Amino acid sequence: MTVVPAEHLMMLICDGCGDSVTGTGATLPDAEVVWTLVFEHDWVGSPFASGPHHCPRCSARKAVADDGPGLDDVEAVAGPRPTPDADPAEAVRRALADRSVRADRELVDLAGLEVIDSAGLGLLVRAHQEARRDGRRLCLVAPSRFVLTVLHTMRLDGVFTVVEAPAPASGVAPAA
Repeated sequence: MTVVPAEHLMMLICDGCGDSVTGTGATLPDAEVVWTLVFEHDWVGSPFASGPHHCPRCSARKAVADDGPGLDDVEAVAGPRPTPDADPAEAVRRALADRSVRADRELVDLAGLEVIDSAGLGLLVRAHQEARRDGRRLCLVAPSRFVLTVLHTMRLDGVFTVVEAPAPASGVAPAA
């Protein structure tokens, strides 16, 4: 375990060097979800408490080749924090654009989606409302453990039908 919860705080421990950081870390009321603490402090790793997690220094060490610069040069190699290339909800938008319709169900394949933010969650809720208006159910296909945890935490797990494996392609028409 790489996260130690204590009252309203959590201690995140680096699996590489043992360095730690303490913070409030959870905007979601679920002790297993620590992605806010991880990302607030520029760490990398699992969005869950069970890790692995690495501090910025150790994640930069992994980027340095074995025959590359020494550990004293890690900060120079790591450089400034990279800016995200795309909107965090872009993966949800793509999944919704590729959804398929099967009878009274709209299937949204989330197999490639590891995490979801509030914007992505909002897109799913809006798609659910539109599907319901059209007399269909929005079904989430193969959501990650993180997505399921967020849905449960936000009390939306009963709203969406979850399908564990992708449905066969036969007889499936693309959504209009």
